[in-house]
Amino acid sequence: MSSLGFKSVVYHGELCLGELDAIPVADGKFQFPNNEIRIHRISQQSERCPPLSVLQTISSFSVRCKLESASPVEQPHLINLHASCFYELKTGGSIGRERRDSLGGNAKCLSIVFDLDETLIVANTMKSFEDRIEALRGWIARESEASRIAGMSNEMKRYMDDRWLLRQYIDNDCVVDNGQVYKIQMEEVPALSGNHERIIRPIVRLPDKNIVLTRINPEVRDTSVLVRLRPAWEDLRSYLTAKGRKRFEVHVCTMAERDYALEMWRLLDPEEHLIGSKQLLDRVVCVKSGSRKSLPNVFQHGTCHPKMAMVIDDRSKVWEDKDQPRVHVVPAFTPYYAPQAETANAVPVLCVARNVACNVRGCFFKEFDEIFLRRISEVFMKMRW
Repeated sequence: MSSLGFKSVVYHGELCLGELDAIPVADGKFQFPNNEIRIHRISQQSERCPPLSVLQTISSFSVRCKLESASPVEQPHLINLHASCFYELKTGGSIGRERRDSLGGNAKCLSIVFDLDETLIVANTMKSFEDRIEALRGWIARESEASRIAGMSNEMKRYMDDRWLLRQYIDNDCVVDNGQVYKIQMEEVPALSGNHERIIRPIVRLPDKNIVLTRINPEVRDTSVLVRLRPAWEDLRSYLTAKGRKRFEVHVCTMAERDYALEMWRLLDPEEHLIGSKQLLDRVVCVKSGSRKSLPNVFQHGTCHPKMAMVIDDRSKVWEDKDQPRVHVVPAFTPYYAPQAETANAVPVLCVARNVACNVRGCFFKEFDEIFLRRISEVFMKMRW
């Protein structure tokens, strides 16, 4: 240790940039592992938040040390790196989990993670329709209370009506509803990577009912699915992309199979306003049934830090305990059991979720702008070389 601190060699990748003295600020014993500072990546230029402020927001500790150069020889690589970060609002980080995630958080929006089934959609195959109808028949046969029999009978009729729509789609490649014929429209699904082939799916849309019929494997009719989209999804989606500006970076976390999940999200975001095709494979995360969801798993590619994200799901217990405070729980979407639930309140469920997201974003950046950024200049002075 020198009179200034622990001497540390600085690397950017494998390139040695020079040597700095790491002077502990709070912890007098702090030093970098092997007395090396290894920078693995440089963040993008910030649009909304100075990278230093992002690091301070998500970090579990404050400034650990400041760096100074006591070398009598000029170190141009270090000078150039510092100047680039200073003037372009960038930061360098190591490959550790927290530092890597933080580099993705310097954009002008937070992240929002959606569940699919019973949160944004309800989907059924012929088998799931038949299983549900058979179960309801059994419950009705054992029930003696007239009001409960009536409720279950109405639910069964709704299942049977949608089953008939799906049967027409499977057998005839068209659907007749209220005297109107809806023929299949062939929709192209672009290849998501070099390992994926272009897919053409036969689609029938019933916009007045928020229903879409699709086929997960276009070659196998038994993979046909009737999908009900939750009312007010368009309002929530419009908020997320209002005036062509993303208010949140969107991710999906589901326990469904991958091909199914990708198609369900395509139906929800057909024009790719929320997630571009090049991002889909990273941003649609499928968790094995029985496992728990986690934000670090959603952001495993470093797109965001869990502290700068919120979740929309109909269940919180499926998430890891540490992530549950970030979950906004919405009532499950039940179009067959209780279709009136979506219109029972003056504000639809997904409009409530939109308002919650708006408040979360507003409160975060209000505190960030009015309180946190004022402290950054002081932090910066501690960290300057």
